[in-house]
Amino acid sequence: MRSNKGFTLIELLVVMVIVGILAAIALPLYTGYVRRANRADAKTALEHVRAAQEMWRAEHGSYSVSIAELQTTMGAPATNISPCYTWSFTATGANAWTAQATALGSQASDGNLTIDQNGVKLPADKWAR
Repeated sequence: MRSNKGFTLIELLVVMVIVGILAAIALPLYTGYVRRANRADAKTALEHVRAAQEMWRAEHGSYSVSIAELQTTMGAPATNISPCYTWSFTATGANAWTAQATALGSQASDGNLTIDQNGVKLPADKWAR
């Protein structure tokens, strides 16, 4: 009588197919979760910029036109939100500004986020999710 010790080639192939199917399902879901988490970080950072601008305006009567001034209020780094986003700030006068989170690397396919002095958030569909 023959003793079976180990796996047959068919059994190994079936297991590999199952693992491949699970990986094909799980990997896109995981990257989607990571992309949304990174976007949430960027939205939070832009909301901090907006709050800092409102604090600056309350104290000085107009919005800040300098990132350096704004950083003293925010206590935030110059441009890094996360490894996936940088933010930039554009003042178009003492009463108007726009802040943008620019997506980097694999996050770039998700697009950039902006907010302005009126609280207009673009693109609206990215802010809603």
